Amino acid sequence: MPMEKKTLKQRIVDASVVLFQQDGYHNVTVDRIVEHIGASKGGFYHNFKSKDALLYEIHDVFISYVIRQSQEAYDKYDTPISRLCALMQTLTHVFDLYQEHITVFYEESRSLSAEYSAIIHDKRSHYRKILQTVIEEGQQTGDFRAELPATIVTMAIVGMINWTYKWFKQSGPLTMEEITKVFSDMVLHAIVTEQAMEEAIQFMIKDKPAI
Repeated sequence: MPMEKKTLKQRIVDASVVLFQQDGYHNVTVDRIVEHIGASKGGFYHNFKSKDALLYEIHDVFISYVIRQSQEAYDKYDTPISRLCALMQTLTHVFDLYQEHITVFYEESRSLSAEYSAIIHDKRSHYRKILQTVIEEGQQTGDFRAELPATIVTMAIVGMINWTYKWFKQSGPLTMEEITKVFSDMVLHAIVTEQAMEEAIQFMIKDKPAI
């Protein structure tokens, strides 16, 4: 089957990711973006009311994916441990799938207006709420250690995975799938109770990846 032709909006986003990563958000003009893809300024402003809106869209592409996939993972599995591992896999996968988008956003997020920053904050809170719900449910069922504050556990997991944008390379010695197994092993060993360890072992790495 032939590849689906990208819309002008998608082409603008793809081009801006390349240009912003190369020269920085403030050094790339709308004129340069449309020139890069052979479009018009009218076409740009038909899809984005400003360059700020474009930067927001770069973020929205991957955070909306994470939220959608996370909710599907939560609904698909029925135990706290299986849900936690699925959510972690979803979050790490997005860093493999949208690494350039994420890098541009994190490096340039201070350029966003308060309007867009507030929307992004709400969407990030949505994902963290799904993850924290899983942690809290696991504490209630006795699968996760109840003495660990669920909020801190949630933020620790998110913070650990978020930082991969700085060092992960698709050409590196480990795939993102292998790195995810390491993350899952570390987290499960830290928060799973003794009574739930048998289930957790199913999700831990059996052989340490060669580095």
